[in-house]
Amino acid sequence: MNYVALKMLFGDRAKYLMLLCGLTFAVMLIVQQGSIFWGLMIWSQSSVSNLNVPIWVTDPGIAQVDEVKPIADTAVDRVRSVPGVEWAVPLYKGLLRARLSNGDYHQITLTGLESSTLIGRPSEVLEGRFEDVLQPDAVVLDQWAVERMGGPSVIKIGTIFELNDKLARVVAIAKTQKSFTNIPVVYTTYERAIRYVPRERRTLSYVLAKAKDGVPVEEVTTRIREQTGLGAFTAEDFGWKTIGWVLKNTGIGINFGTTILLGFIVGMAIAGQTFYLFTVENLRQFGALKAMGASTFTLARMILLQAFTVGLTGYGVGIGLATGFGFLTARSGGLPFIETWQLLLLVLVALLAICAFSALISIIKLARLEPAVVFR
Repeated sequence: MNYVALKMLFGDRAKYLMLLCGLTFAVMLIVQQGSIFWGLMIWSQSSVSNLNVPIWVTDPGIAQVDEVKPIADTAVDRVRSVPGVEWAVPLYKGLLRARLSNGDYHQITLTGLESSTLIGRPSEVLEGRFEDVLQPDAVVLDQWAVERMGGPSVIKIGTIFELNDKLARVVAIAKTQKSFTNIPVVYTTYERAIRYVPRERRTLSYVLAKAKDGVPVEEVTTRIREQTGLGAFTAEDFGWKTIGWVLKNTGIGINFGTTILLGFIVGMAIAGQTFYLFTVENLRQFGALKAMGASTFTLARMILLQAFTVGLTGYGVGIGLATGFGFLTARSGGLPFIETWQLLLLVLVALLAICAFSALISIIKLARLEPAVVFR
Protein backbone atom coordinates (compact mmCIF):
# COMPACT_ATOMS: atom_id res chain seq x y z
CA MET A 1 0.00 0.00 0.00
CA ASN A 2 2.93 2.32 0.64
CA TYR A 3 4.07 1.82 -2.96
CA VAL A 4 0.58 2.63 -4.21
CA ALA A 5 0.48 5.79 -2.07
CA LEU A 6 3.82 7.05 -3.41
CA LYS A 7 2.83 6.14 -6.97
CA MET A 8 -0.32 8.26 -6.59
CA LEU A 9 1.72 11.15 -5.13
CA PHE A 10 4.39 11.23 -7.83
CA GLY A 11 1.92 10.44 -10.63
CA ASP A 12 0.31 13.88 -10.42
CA ARG A 13 3.46 15.93 -11.00
CA ALA A 14 1.74 19.31 -11.10
CA LYS A 15 0.16 18.86 -7.66
CA TYR A 16 3.35 17.32 -6.27
CA LEU A 17 5.53 20.21 -7.45
CA MET A 18 3.02 22.75 -6.12
CA LEU A 19 3.09 21.07 -2.71
CA LEU A 20 6.88 20.87 -2.77
CA CYS A 21 7.27 24.54 -3.73
CA GLY A 22 4.85 25.71 -1.04
CA LEU A 23 6.56 23.76 1.74
CA THR A 24 10.04 24.65 0.49
CA PHE A 25 9.14 28.35 0.51
CA ALA A 26 7.75 28.12 4.05
CA VAL A 27 10.85 26.32 5.35
CA MET A 28 13.28 28.65 3.58
CA LEU A 29 11.49 31.77 4.86
CA ILE A 30 11.31 30.55 8.47
CA VAL A 31 14.96 29.39 8.55
CA GLN A 32 16.25 32.50 6.80
CA GLN A 33 14.40 34.97 9.00
CA GLY A 34 15.02 32.95 12.16
CA SER A 35 18.77 32.76 11.45
CA ILE A 36 19.02 36.50 10.74
CA PHE A 37 17.06 37.25 13.91
CA TRP A 38 19.36 35.11 16.05
CA GLY A 39 22.40 36.62 14.33
CA LEU A 40 21.20 40.09 15.34
CA MET A 41 20.75 38.91 18.93
CA ILE A 42 24.31 37.55 18.99
CA TRP A 43 25.57 40.85 17.60
CA SER A 44 23.69 42.74 20.34
CA GLN A 45 25.71 41.05 23.10
CA SER A 46 29.03 40.91 21.26
CA SER A 47 30.57 43.34 23.79
CA VAL A 48 30.18 40.56 26.37
CA SER A 49 31.32 37.65 24.21
CA ASN A 50 34.33 39.48 22.74
CA LEU A 51 35.87 40.08 26.19
CA ASN A 52 35.19 36.49 27.31
CA VAL A 53 35.33 36.92 31.09
CA PRO A 54 33.23 34.96 33.62
CA ILE A 55 31.83 37.79 35.81
CA TRP A 56 30.78 41.37 35.07
CA VAL A 57 30.39 43.82 37.96
CA THR A 58 28.36 46.89 37.07
CA ASP A 59 26.19 49.68 38.37
CA PRO A 60 23.13 47.99 39.92
CA GLY A 61 20.74 49.87 37.63
CA ILE A 62 22.33 48.92 34.32
CA ALA A 63 19.97 47.60 31.63
CA GLN A 64 22.36 46.27 28.96
CA VAL A 65 26.06 46.07 28.19
CA ASP A 66 26.27 49.18 25.99
CA GLU A 67 24.52 51.35 28.60
CA VAL A 68 27.63 52.27 30.54
CA LYS A 69 27.06 53.73 34.01
CA PRO A 70 30.43 54.57 35.59
CA ILE A 71 31.15 53.28 39.10
CA ALA A 72 33.65 54.36 41.75
CA ASP A 73 37.30 53.32 41.27
CA THR A 74 37.23 51.69 44.70
CA ALA A 75 34.88 49.03 43.29
CA VAL A 76 37.87 46.98 42.07
CA ASP A 77 39.29 46.54 45.59
CA ARG A 78 35.83 45.90 47.03
CA VAL A 79 35.23 43.11 44.54
CA ARG A 80 38.69 41.63 45.20
CA SER A 81 37.86 41.43 48.91
CA VAL A 82 34.75 39.27 48.33
CA PRO A 83 35.32 35.62 49.34
CA GLY A 84 35.54 33.33 46.32
CA VAL A 85 36.89 35.95 43.90
CA GLU A 86 40.18 34.86 42.31
CA TRP A 87 40.91 38.14 40.51
CA ALA A 88 39.22 41.39 39.56
CA VAL A 89 40.43 44.00 37.06
CA PRO A 90 39.09 47.36 35.84
CA LEU A 91 37.65 47.95 32.37
CA TYR A 92 36.93 51.21 30.58
CA LYS A 93 34.35 51.26 27.78
CA GLY A 94 33.04 54.41 26.13
CA LEU A 95 32.35 56.20 22.87
CA LEU A 96 34.90 58.59 21.43
CA ARG A 97 35.61 60.26 18.08
CA ALA A 98 38.75 59.37 16.14
CA ARG A 99 40.25 61.93 13.76
CA LEU A 100 42.30 60.54 10.87
CA SER A 101 45.20 62.32 9.22
CA ASN A 102 42.98 63.19 6.22
CA GLY A 103 40.57 65.05 8.51
CA ASP A 104 37.80 62.41 8.58
CA TYR A 105 36.05 61.71 11.90
CA HIS A 106 34.78 58.29 12.96
CA GLN A 107 32.98 57.24 16.11
CA ILE A 108 34.71 54.38 17.91
CA THR A 109 34.24 52.35 21.08
CA LEU A 110 37.31 52.81 23.25
CA THR A 111 38.07 49.77 25.42
CA GLY A 112 40.70 50.04 28.13
CA LEU A 113 42.16 46.78 29.50
CA GLU A 114 44.14 46.32 32.70
CA SER A 115 47.77 46.69 31.55
CA SER A 116 49.47 43.99 33.65
CA THR A 117 47.22 41.15 32.47
CA LEU A 118 45.36 42.46 29.38
CA ILE A 119 42.37 40.41 30.52
CA GLY A 120 39.54 40.78 28.00
CA ARG A 121 41.80 40.91 24.95
CA PRO A 122 40.50 39.31 21.72
CA SER A 123 41.52 35.69 21.31
CA GLU A 124 42.63 36.07 17.68
CA VAL A 125 44.97 38.68 16.23
CA LEU A 126 45.05 39.11 12.45
CA GLU A 127 48.10 41.38 12.18
CA GLY A 128 50.83 42.46 14.60
CA ARG A 129 51.13 41.52 18.30
CA PHE A 130 48.52 42.51 20.86
CA GLU A 131 51.21 42.80 23.56
CA ASP A 132 52.62 45.81 21.70
CA VAL A 133 49.66 47.80 23.06
CA LEU A 134 51.89 48.38 26.10
CA GLN A 135 54.10 50.64 23.99
CA PRO A 136 53.61 54.44 24.21
CA ASP A 137 50.48 55.74 22.42
CA ALA A 138 49.71 52.22 21.13
CA VAL A 139 46.23 50.98 20.27
CA VAL A 140 44.78 47.83 18.69
CA LEU A 141 41.86 47.98 16.24
CA ASP A 142 39.36 45.30 15.35
CA GLN A 143 38.86 44.31 11.71
CA TRP A 144 35.60 46.29 11.52
CA ALA A 145 37.48 49.48 12.41
CA VAL A 146 39.72 48.93 9.40
CA GLU A 147 36.66 48.48 7.20
CA ARG A 148 34.70 51.46 8.56
CA MET A 149 37.61 53.90 8.77
CA GLY A 150 38.79 53.70 5.16
CA GLY A 151 40.00 50.17 4.46
CA PRO A 152 43.48 48.58 4.51
CA SER A 153 44.90 51.34 2.34
CA VAL A 154 44.14 53.94 5.04
CA ILE A 155 44.27 51.93 8.29
CA LYS A 156 47.21 49.55 8.80
CA ILE A 157 50.00 48.78 11.23
CA GLY A 158 51.80 52.05 12.02
CA THR A 159 48.89 54.34 11.13
CA ILE A 160 48.62 57.34 13.48
CA PHE A 161 45.37 59.13 14.25
CA GLU A 162 44.00 61.29 17.07
CA LEU A 163 41.70 60.48 19.98
CA ASN A 164 40.58 63.64 21.78
CA ASP A 165 43.61 65.54 20.39
CA LYS A 166 46.02 62.85 21.62
CA LEU A 167 48.03 60.59 19.31
CA ALA A 168 47.13 56.92 18.86
CA ARG A 169 49.34 54.52 16.87
CA VAL A 170 48.01 51.24 15.48
CA VAL A 171 50.19 48.28 16.51
CA ALA A 172 47.85 45.34 15.80
CA ILE A 173 44.53 44.36 14.24
CA ALA A 174 42.35 41.85 16.11
CA LYS A 175 39.39 39.73 15.06
CA THR A 176 36.14 40.28 16.97
CA GLN A 177 32.43 39.54 16.66
CA LYS A 178 30.61 42.36 14.88
CA SER A 179 28.49 44.53 17.16
CA PHE A 180 24.81 45.38 16.82
CA THR A 181 25.59 49.08 16.27
CA ASN A 182 28.57 48.30 14.00
CA ILE A 183 30.77 50.80 15.83
CA PRO A 184 34.47 49.85 15.52
CA VAL A 185 36.42 48.98 18.66
CA VAL A 186 39.78 50.44 19.67
CA TYR A 187 41.70 48.60 22.44
CA THR A 188 44.33 50.15 24.67
CA THR A 189 45.41 49.96 28.29
CA TYR A 190 43.08 51.15 31.05
CA GLU A 191 45.46 53.92 32.13
CA ARG A 192 45.87 55.24 28.58
CA ALA A 193 42.12 55.09 27.95
CA ILE A 194 41.57 57.34 30.98
CA ARG A 195 44.00 59.86 29.48
CA TYR A 196 42.22 59.78 26.11
CA VAL A 197 38.74 60.56 27.42
CA PRO A 198 37.60 63.87 28.92
CA ARG A 199 38.11 63.91 32.68
CA GLU A 200 35.09 62.84 34.72
CA ARG A 201 34.48 62.21 38.39
CA ARG A 202 33.97 58.50 37.70
CA THR A 203 35.70 56.71 34.82
CA LEU A 204 35.50 53.02 35.77
CA SER A 205 32.95 51.35 33.47
CA TYR A 206 33.04 47.73 34.67
CA VAL A 207 34.96 45.39 36.92
CA LEU A 208 35.81 42.05 35.32
CA ALA A 209 36.25 39.17 37.73
CA LYS A 210 36.66 35.41 38.00
CA ALA A 211 35.59 32.98 40.70
CA LYS A 212 38.10 30.69 42.36
CA ASP A 213 38.25 27.11 41.14
CA GLY A 214 35.59 24.99 42.78
CA VAL A 215 33.41 27.96 43.77
CA PRO A 216 30.16 28.27 41.73
CA VAL A 217 30.08 31.45 39.66
CA GLU A 218 26.45 32.14 40.62
CA GLU A 219 27.39 32.00 44.31
CA VAL A 220 30.20 34.51 43.80
CA THR A 221 27.96 36.95 41.89
CA THR A 222 25.43 36.74 44.72
CA ARG A 223 28.15 37.54 47.28
CA ILE A 224 29.36 40.50 45.22
CA ARG A 225 25.85 41.94 45.05
CA GLU A 226 25.25 41.47 48.76
CA GLN A 227 28.61 42.76 50.01
CA THR A 228 29.26 45.63 47.59
CA GLY A 229 25.78 46.79 46.56
CA LEU A 230 26.88 46.64 42.92
CA GLY A 231 25.33 44.67 40.09
CA ALA A 232 27.05 41.36 39.30
CA PHE A 233 26.25 39.02 36.41
CA THR A 234 27.74 35.98 34.80
CA ALA A 235 28.72 36.53 31.16
CA GLU A 236 25.78 34.40 30.04
CA ASP A 237 23.27 36.26 32.23
CA PHE A 238 24.61 39.64 31.08
CA GLY A 239 24.32 38.57 27.45
CA TRP A 240 20.71 37.44 27.92
CA LYS A 241 19.94 40.65 29.81
CA THR A 242 21.15 42.62 26.79
CA ILE A 243 19.14 40.47 24.37
CA GLY A 244 16.04 40.97 26.53
CA TRP A 245 16.55 44.73 26.47
CA VAL A 246 16.83 44.73 22.66
CA LEU A 247 13.63 42.69 22.29
CA LYS A 248 11.75 44.91 24.73
CA ASN A 249 12.88 48.28 23.44
CA THR A 250 13.09 47.69 19.67
CA GLY A 251 10.69 46.27 17.09
CA ILE A 252 13.08 43.54 15.99
CA GLY A 253 11.25 40.69 17.73
CA ILE A 254 7.82 41.72 16.41
CA ASN A 255 9.06 42.28 12.85
CA PHE A 256 10.87 38.98 12.53
CA GLY A 257 8.17 37.11 14.45
CA THR A 258 5.50 38.42 12.06
CA THR A 259 7.49 37.32 9.00
CA ILE A 260 8.09 33.85 10.44
CA LEU A 261 4.41 33.49 11.34
CA LEU A 262 3.39 34.54 7.83
CA GLY A 263 5.73 31.92 6.37
CA PHE A 264 4.11 29.28 8.56
CA ILE A 265 0.57 30.37 7.61
CA VAL A 266 1.36 30.56 3.88
CA GLY A 267 2.96 27.11 3.95
CA MET A 268 -0.01 25.65 5.80
CA ALA A 269 -2.55 27.29 3.46
CA ILE A 270 -0.81 26.16 0.27
CA ALA A 271 -0.14 22.64 1.53
CA GLY A 272 -3.62 22.19 3.02
CA GLN A 273 -5.48 23.41 -0.05
CA THR A 274 -3.30 21.56 -2.56
CA PHE A 275 -3.35 18.31 -0.63
CA TYR A 276 -7.12 18.51 -0.25
CA LEU A 277 -7.52 18.99 -4.02
CA PHE A 278 -5.14 16.10 -4.58
CA THR A 279 -7.32 13.88 -2.39
CA VAL A 280 -10.57 14.99 -4.04
CA GLU A 281 -9.20 14.23 -7.51
CA ASN A 282 -8.19 10.74 -6.36
CA LEU A 283 -11.45 9.86 -4.60
CA ARG A 284 -12.23 7.16 -7.17
CA GLN A 285 -8.88 5.47 -6.51
CA PHE A 286 -9.34 5.66 -2.76
CA GLY A 287 -12.92 4.44 -3.16
CA ALA A 288 -11.68 1.46 -5.14
CA LEU A 289 -9.18 0.59 -2.43
CA LYS A 290 -11.90 0.90 0.20
CA ALA A 291 -14.21 -1.32 -1.86
CA MET A 292 -11.44 -3.95 -2.03
CA GLY A 293 -11.29 -4.02 1.79
CA ALA A 294 -8.81 -1.29 2.71
CA SER A 295 -9.73 0.19 6.07
CA THR A 296 -9.97 3.88 6.88
CA PHE A 297 -6.85 3.46 9.03
CA THR A 298 -4.92 2.06 6.04
CA LEU A 299 -6.03 4.95 3.84
CA ALA A 300 -5.12 7.44 6.58
CA ARG A 301 -1.66 5.89 6.80
CA MET A 302 -1.29 6.28 3.04
CA ILE A 303 -2.28 9.95 3.25
CA LEU A 304 0.18 10.56 6.10
CA LEU A 305 2.96 8.84 4.14
CA GLN A 306 2.28 11.10 1.16
CA ALA A 307 2.16 14.23 3.33
CA PHE A 308 5.35 13.50 5.26
CA THR A 309 7.22 12.40 2.12
CA VAL A 310 6.63 15.68 0.35
CA GLY A 311 7.08 17.55 3.63
CA LEU A 312 10.50 16.11 4.43
CA THR A 313 11.59 16.62 0.82
CA GLY A 314 10.53 20.28 1.05
CA TYR A 315 12.31 20.54 4.40
CA GLY A 316 15.60 19.37 2.92
CA VAL A 317 15.36 21.64 -0.12
CA GLY A 318 14.29 24.64 1.99
CA ILE A 319 17.16 24.16 4.47
CA GLY A 320 19.59 23.88 1.57
CA LEU A 321 18.37 27.09 -0.06
CA ALA A 322 18.39 29.03 3.25
CA THR A 323 21.88 27.76 4.11
CA GLY A 324 23.15 28.70 0.65
CA PHE A 325 21.68 32.18 1.07
CA GLY A 326 23.38 32.55 4.44
CA PHE A 327 26.73 31.33 3.11
CA LEU A 328 26.69 33.79 0.21
CA THR A 329 25.51 36.86 2.14
CA ALA A 330 27.04 36.40 5.60
CA ARG A 331 30.54 35.11 4.90
CA SER A 332 31.96 38.65 4.74
CA GLY A 333 30.16 39.68 7.94
CA GLY A 334 27.73 42.01 6.16
CA LEU A 335 24.59 40.14 7.26
CA PRO A 336 23.99 38.43 10.60
CA PHE A 337 23.12 34.80 9.84
CA ILE A 338 23.49 32.12 12.51
CA GLU A 339 21.75 28.81 11.81
CA THR A 340 21.38 26.73 14.98
CA TRP A 341 20.20 23.16 15.47
CA GLN A 342 17.44 24.42 17.78
CA LEU A 343 16.02 26.49 14.92
CA LEU A 344 16.22 23.57 12.49
CA LEU A 345 14.45 21.33 15.00
CA LEU A 346 11.76 23.95 15.58
CA VAL A 347 11.23 24.29 11.81
CA LEU A 348 10.99 20.51 11.48
CA VAL A 349 8.30 20.38 14.17
CA ALA A 350 6.42 23.25 12.47
CA LEU A 351 6.65 21.49 9.12
CA LEU A 352 5.37 18.21 10.54
CA ALA A 353 2.48 20.18 12.04
CA ILE A 354 1.70 21.64 8.59
CA CYS A 355 1.83 18.18 7.02
CA ALA A 356 -0.32 16.65 9.77
CA PHE A 357 -2.90 19.43 9.40
CA SER A 358 -2.99 19.02 5.62
CA ALA A 359 -3.33 15.25 5.94
CA LEU A 360 -6.09 15.59 8.55
CA ILE A 361 -8.28 17.52 6.12
CA SER A 362 -7.94 14.72 3.57
CA ILE A 363 -8.40 11.95 6.15
CA ILE A 364 -11.71 13.48 7.28
CA LYS A 365 -12.84 13.46 3.66
CA LEU A 366 -11.82 9.82 3.20
CA ALA A 367 -13.48 8.75 6.45
CA ARG A 368 -16.82 9.88 5.02
CA LEU A 369 -16.15 8.28 1.63
CA GLU A 370 -18.56 5.55 0.49
CA PRO A 371 -16.92 2.73 -1.50
CA ALA A 372 -19.84 2.86 -3.96
CA VAL A 373 -18.41 6.10 -5.39
CA VAL A 374 -16.24 3.99 -7.67
CA PHE A 375 -19.29 2.50 -9.40
CA ARG A 376 -20.98 5.81 -10.20
